[in-house]
Amino acid sequence: MRSITIDPITRLEGHGKIHLFVKDDGELANCYFQIPELRGFEKFCQGRPVEELARITTRICGVCPDAHHMAAAKATDAVFGVTIPPAAFKLRTLMYNAFFAGDHTTHFYALGGPDFVCGPDAPAAERNILGVIAKVGLDAGKKVIGMRAAGQKIIEMIGGKKVHPVTAIPGGQAKAISKTEQEEIAKLGDQMVEFAKFTVQVLNDIVLSNKAYLEMILSDSYAHQTYNMGLVDENNKVTFYDGKVRVVGPDGKEHAKYEPARYLDYVAEHVESYSYLKYPYLKKIGWKGFVDGVDSGVYKASPLSRLNASDGMTTPLAQAEYERFYETLTGDKSGKKMVHSTLATHWARVVELINACEVVQKMARDEEILSPNVRTIPTGIVGEGVGIVEAPRGTLTHHYRTDNNGIVVEANLIVGTTNNNAPISMSVKRAAEGLIKKGSEITEGTLNRIEMAFRAYDPCFGCATHSLPGEMPMEVVVHDAESGEVVSTTRRHC
Repeated sequence: MRSITIDPITRLEGHGKIHLFVKDDGELANCYFQIPELRGFEKFCQGRPVEELARITTRICGVCPDAHHMAAAKATDAVFGVTIPPAAFKLRTLMYNAFFAGDHTTHFYALGGPDFVCGPDAPAAERNILGVIAKVGLDAGKKVIGMRAAGQKIIEMIGGKKVHPVTAIPGGQAKAISKTEQEEIAKLGDQMVEFAKFTVQVLNDIVLSNKAYLEMILSDSYAHQTYNMGLVDENNKVTFYDGKVRVVGPDGKEHAKYEPARYLDYVAEHVESYSYLKYPYLKKIGWKGFVDGVDSGVYKASPLSRLNASDGMTTPLAQAEYERFYETLTGDKSGKKMVHSTLATHWARVVELINACEVVQKMARDEEILSPNVRTIPTGIVGEGVGIVEAPRGTLTHHYRTDNNGIVVEANLIVGTTNNNAPISMSVKRAAEGLIKKGSEITEGTLNRIEMAFRAYDPCFGCATHSLPGEMPMEVVVHDAESGEVVSTTRRHC
């Protein structure tokens, strides 16, 4: 038996590796998806004034600081038992959708896109954003950069900073916006909707018109029938900033729908000794291992799962694309039939991108966002609060407990990638089983196609690693003092 390690896996946030064990005849024996880093932000939060966490937790990641900012702010609002004013709610929602659109743009074009634009078997040096621009043209590259700039500008105007925003504070927002800023945001919203339309055309021309790509997307090697989780509004439509958590089974039946504060009634976490990433599962079903089906507690929390857990989108262009998504992949545009194809997550991401852009365009023209009443001053303390938002890569939960002075005594973070840890592990193994067969040659393209299984989830391991099951990984190399030659090497979990 031989082992093959994909280390590091690429085009993700954080660090991870895939360890393949292959029999002598070329058949796959086993596959492990391992996260060897530890961030431990839950511990960093302890002993801090709870009002600081909306600034501290943004430092987990430079890719999705806005998600942690909002989840932390919502949890802190709950700790103080305060309801934020309508203008503050709308400003937070507006900024968050601008962030969402920009983040999905990054993944579609720079992280996931190269596998389709350049081809999954293209040389590694070409499978990147520069390779994408070379294929689709410099003007397209400028549009992507312009979209990112628009989102960051809106975040800066509302959040105070382009990266690591600071204005969501207990009870609302630290600042209102001016009429001039509103007018600029409205113009940027119009540009973002046009970019969303352009992205649909890119999807059509490069992916959906390619028969080989559609066959790969719909193949059994990239499919899993798990439960689906996502925030929904009162009409069961997809929402990113605020709503109830809805869980739908692989059969399309609703398993649960609950307020964020009740998440511990429905979600628990399993730990494996070989990873610093926990494995959440549905508590009422139980941990049954890395298996599919209605009897398994495994669930996804991703753009695909959000669409599966909902009854549609809140904006017209996104709803039209939602219906085309389901009609193309299931034959039923209503969304009642679940899509289980992992690689279809990229298309689901485009549906959400459209929705986020349309929300920005609409909310930017809401006159209530100009109200100076953007904060309700807290006057008491509850001592416990839960905040849940949809991060681009999955449902994000912040749960804080404090003493009577508002000092954090316990923090629990379940981030999008943590939710997806079990399905990512299963997807990687399923892809490896479909690609590594007896007598087959394992090429660079083969390994990249295995990576594509995890890449669809847009994972962020810097955010997600909070489990400490054992000792830290370490490698000690002893060199001869005079010659410099290696005398011995000792490894622990490396």
